[in-house]
Amino acid sequence: MTTPSKELEQQLRMAAAETARLRDRQSASAEILRTIAASPSDARPVFEAIASSSKRLLGGFSATVLQFIGDELHLVAFTPTSPEGDEGLKASFPRRIEDFPTFALVRGGETIQFPDAEAEDVPELNRDLARLRGFRSVLFMPLMNRGTAVGMISVTRIEPGAFTPDLVELLQTFADQAVIAIENARLFNETREALERQTATADILKVMAASPSDVQPVFDAIATNANRLIGGFSTAVLRYIDGEAHLAAFTPGDPEGDRVLQASFPVPFAQFPAYQLTANGRQAQLPDTEFEPAARDIARARGFRSMLFTPLMSEGEVKGVIIATRRTAGAFAEHHVRLLQTFADQAVIAVKNVSLFNQVQARTVELAKSLDDLRAAQDRLIQTEKLASLGQLTAGIAHEIKNPLNFVNNFAALSTELADELNEVLAPVSLAAEVRSEVDELTGMLKDNLQKIVQHGKRADSIVKNMLLHSREGGGEYRLSDINALVEESLNLAYHGARAEQPQFEVTLKRAFDPAAGSAELFPQEITRVLLNLVSNAFYAAVKRKVESGAGTFEPTITATTRDRGDAIEIRIRDNGTGIPDDVKAKMFNPFFTTKPAGEGTGLGLSMSHDIVVKQHGGTIEVATEPGKFTEFTIVLPRKNSFVDGSG
Repeated sequence: MTTPSKELEQQLRMAAAETARLRDRQSASAEILRTIAASPSDARPVFEAIASSSKRLLGGFSATVLQFIGDELHLVAFTPTSPEGDEGLKASFPRRIEDFPTFALVRGGETIQFPDAEAEDVPELNRDLARLRGFRSVLFMPLMNRGTAVGMISVTRIEPGAFTPDLVELLQTFADQAVIAIENARLFNETREALERQTATADILKVMAASPSDVQPVFDAIATNANRLIGGFSTAVLRYIDGEAHLAAFTPGDPEGDRVLQASFPVPFAQFPAYQLTANGRQAQLPDTEFEPAARDIARARGFRSMLFTPLMSEGEVKGVIIATRRTAGAFAEHHVRLLQTFADQAVIAVKNVSLFNQVQARTVELAKSLDDLRAAQDRLIQTEKLASLGQLTAGIAHEIKNPLNFVNNFAALSTELADELNEVLAPVSLAAEVRSEVDELTGMLKDNLQKIVQHGKRADSIVKNMLLHSREGGGEYRLSDINALVEESLNLAYHGARAEQPQFEVTLKRAFDPAAGSAELFPQEITRVLLNLVSNAFYAAVKRKVESGAGTFEPTITATTRDRGDAIEIRIRDNGTGIPDDVKAKMFNPFFTTKPAGEGTGLGLSMSHDIVVKQHGGTIEVATEPGKFTEFTIVLPRKNSFVDGSG
């Protein structure tokens, strides 16, 4: 018979044990909650804490936490037993739920336990697993989230026997905490992924803004960000151009694999399965490339297992595709599918932006050219008006001078004849020797003066003729002319003209004509005038240097060169003469400026040549020179000229 004091002592011990047990459970629950708070983005530490606490508080042999992912059950935490048993456990997962009927029951939301794994009503698979792991009883507790099983906790014991209701209730508490951890991690990661997606899309928009004329940086950014956010193995952006798929950007991996990938493009649509998959404008997936013969070989070679295809759609037409791959099999998450669609939309916007930018740039260039042409036309019109006014003034002055000049020249010649007649009249007259000598001297001086008047009159007449020539409008017929023939003709005319004036004239002519120089639309008479003027000046400079060098071995040489410059033709006239000083070079194209002695130049030749080349033909004339060594004039004439009236 038990005394009251012993009963009381026993009750106190039981109460103390229960209190300690409850305190232990509370401490375990509090520890798990602290782990949840400390690991908001990853439920794995929580699962490990739950497995450890479940085993200890339920007096278990082992405990595991598993998650349902798709149609598979994945091991996420367990308490170790023996190395062999642990390896066997890890090797058993992931496993398909349909291969293990008990898992299917748990997934339906049932709490299941086998008090004795050796009982006849225990499924054979569970019995084999118990024998393999070394336990005799097991409790399966589903992890329920909004009515859906997302995983389960299993606790095993070595001895047979049912788990008491309070232990089942305790495991239910741990299951609820596991669900809280899963949901917290999901919400945290979704928020983080959403922020990352927003950041990535914002970064791509920044790249688009910073690269309005080149889509390549945008494609590179899309490939990199998509691959990172999807957790992909590789991501590529391809464009469809003229019936072929072209590789626009990709995330690098293995160097050899990258070379194989790059060498695979461009590829015709008929040999590119991704085109057929997305030709309807919708996204497509290959959850497992092992079941798709068309993708199996390249997937094995590159090292991926699943693929996601997102077309680049513009105005109802497929313009390209983004292809994301992963190492693991399985369907892509819905938010990843939506993310890749966002990137595809940005890629299309980038392509349109670049196209619009380039169109605007091209139009701007066209408008700028039109404005330049308009300004050039205005300048030419102003110059034409100035030249017309100057021409009229020059022509008027020349005509006014020419009439009295003719009288001077004519009467000077007539007076010379009269002086001769005077001598003839006085010849038979008997005059003293002194008088005769004085008369002869006076008539001689008179004739010398008259000859000088005639000489300078001819010079003045030459100046007047040049003034009239310079003021003349038009340049003959505007037509297509062979440049090489024109230069050859000008050389010959200038050379024979110089020989006619100076029979002793000697100069070496060299030619370097480009057969491709071809023809140009121009006023041949006017260009001939320019070439004659330049060649004559070259003769003058080369001969002058020879004279200044004395009896040395210097050989005056003139070189004429032509060259094809596409839409233009280049003509060069080079001499090895005296060269041009810098101060003279700055004024050489000014009207009436000359360095030749009086009577040898009017100063209108280079001015006239400049007007003909630049104002009349829209070309350029430049000079390169080095005093004492050479001078080279370079003329560039357009093959076609919009100013065909010849008035410039």
